Amino acid sequence: MAKLSSDELLDAFKELTLIELAEFVKKFEETFEVTAAAPVAVAAAAPAAGGEAAPAEAEKDEFNVVLEAAGDKKIQVIKVVRELVSGLGLKEAKDLVESAPKPILEAVAKDAADAAKAKLEEAGAKVSLA
Repeated sequence: MAKLSSDELLDAFKELTLIELAEFVKKFEETFEVTAAAPVAVAAAAPAAGGEAAPAEAEKDEFNVVLEAAGDKKIQVIKVVRELVSGLGLKEAKDLVESAPKPILEAVAKDAADAAKAKLEEAGAKVSLA
């Protein structure tokens, strides 16, 4: 089997749907006995700590909506996640909510990110934009 470069792997991941990518991450975590959730939290916290990150964020036009915690109303949050992520089944949405912190939407416009965050927070979830 030929070894793929990082760029080739990224190109392959760009072709996957969110559901396919979530399934891949689960298999990867099981195979290598690791968790992808911890690096996501660290990566999200790192720019906030640096003083130079503020000017870069002012120019940012794409945001990730990250579900930090489902809160007390998990069923309502699952419903909103299914509404936000097209093609997501009940089991996939439940797994996504239960494995928080996880990105729900990636590389979306500021308006869409704010709207998604508002819907999720209204349902009782704790959400951040990265």
